[in-house]
Amino acid sequence: MSELLTREEYAAIAASLTLPVNSFVDGSFRPSHTGNSFESVNPATGDALANIAACDAQDVDFAVEKAREAFEDGRWSRLHPSERKDILIRLCKLITRNARELAVMECLDSGKPIQDCVSIDIPEVVHTIKWHAEAIDKIYDQTAPAGDDAIAMIVREPIGVVACVLPWNFPLLMMAWKIGPALAAGCSVIVKPAEQTSLTALRLAELAMEAGVPAGVLNIVTGLGPDVGEPLGRHMDVDMVSFTGSTQTGRRFLHYAADSNLKKVVLECGGKNPCIVMDDAQDLDLVAEHVVNGAFWNMGENCSATSRLIVHEKVKDDLLERVKAYANEWRMGDPLDPANRLGALVDKEHFGKVCSYLEKGPAEGANLVLGGASHDGAYVEPTVFDNVGDDAALLREEIFGPVLSVVTISNFDEAIAVANDTDYGLAAAVFTANGKRAIRAARAIRAGTVTVNSFGEGDISTPFGGYKQSGFGGRDNSLHAHDQYTELKTIWIDLSDRAKDEAVS
Repeated sequence: MSELLTREEYAAIAASLTLPVNSFVDGSFRPSHTGNSFESVNPATGDALANIAACDAQDVDFAVEKAREAFEDGRWSRLHPSERKDILIRLCKLITRNARELAVMECLDSGKPIQDCVSIDIPEVVHTIKWHAEAIDKIYDQTAPAGDDAIAMIVREPIGVVACVLPWNFPLLMMAWKIGPALAAGCSVIVKPAEQTSLTALRLAELAMEAGVPAGVLNIVTGLGPDVGEPLGRHMDVDMVSFTGSTQTGRRFLHYAADSNLKKVVLECGGKNPCIVMDDAQDLDLVAEHVVNGAFWNMGENCSATSRLIVHEKVKDDLLERVKAYANEWRMGDPLDPANRLGALVDKEHFGKVCSYLEKGPAEGANLVLGGASHDGAYVEPTVFDNVGDDAALLREEIFGPVLSVVTISNFDEAIAVANDTDYGLAAAVFTANGKRAIRAARAIRAGTVTVNSFGEGDISTPFGGYKQSGFGGRDNSLHAHDQYTELKTIWIDLSDRAKDEAVS
């Protein structure tokens, strides 16, 4: 973990940055073909950071053409696996060397607290890419039991040109989750960053070129969703789309695939994740810490945030007092100040959406336990509503902000029923001292990741994705992530001596 600097030192780094503004295609920065741009804004201050190239379908066509050329001539796809590994490890070293620059750039662009960018996001980016790089020459193909007269080989081949459409909540880390296994497999990649947070994706592509990733293999096309995301989804020469974002937008990519070339689509979408606390949960102080972290980390702008606290009536009051105490320790303010745990919401539109739920809570009959206020048009206090009704928007809709809804239950079966009463199924947590009950809960909850006596998402070695409307088509992280960027091919070699067989007959 990098040592934290002072707020003044981070501000000095911010002032010295040269921000990338153009798309990165075929190994170089390029403006949009129209010359149009859009403004990237610091959500904490409202100040303009840069004018980013506003690309469109014509720019997408060019990027896909260059990515296809790179894939077909084999400059990366047919490079020896150990050579691809070495290049990606060099990229990891360059990211580490430029870690402070990337962390500050991410903080300015997204409103994320600098301490999270420095101590979590950038180290995880390095770890993710390095992990997938190290797996490149350790994933073996297979043979099937075909008998003495044949050899049946089952081999993986890179799927081709991959479009990666990123969210704005973890811009660089979600890019690493996708390009790590995609580049490891030998694919050519086109990244469409969220328009709110394009800067670090552009800088990472520049570092990849410096590390030795060939031109055309990693491309960044900046712009708005309808202008860049949709053309990528509909493009006849894109073989796969990996998307992380809202369920509503994810649905569109399934339509785009159906209307075009039936490209593979992998979706990691929304969540309304439960945190169950039973009456036998041990150490309520520790439980409260996990509840606060699960609900308010990254300002609640996290698809796996445990935004529904389902708590047994015997411990609810005690737990909520501890939750309030721990939440009050989370300072909110200037994201460049490493003392702050809560930064700014990503933009004015999202700020307005989250604030609307602060009004819906009391209107729906919920009791405000903590917070409930916004500040400076950018910040929302950690907020807790108790006695939230079954049909309340607070309990049903993904808020993607620091808002926790509390539901009281009286037994285990009721807790599981409430946990599963959602359209989503991404993550969940359960707190209990009873090992058998913990396993029963983990098996019964319909979610892609269930943690016991903790909040988390597993690690790089475990697959991440969801059930129901939280996911489709594959998983991020782990060796399973490599599967979605490859095609399986059967090679059948006939060894029978037909001439001999015919002579005998």
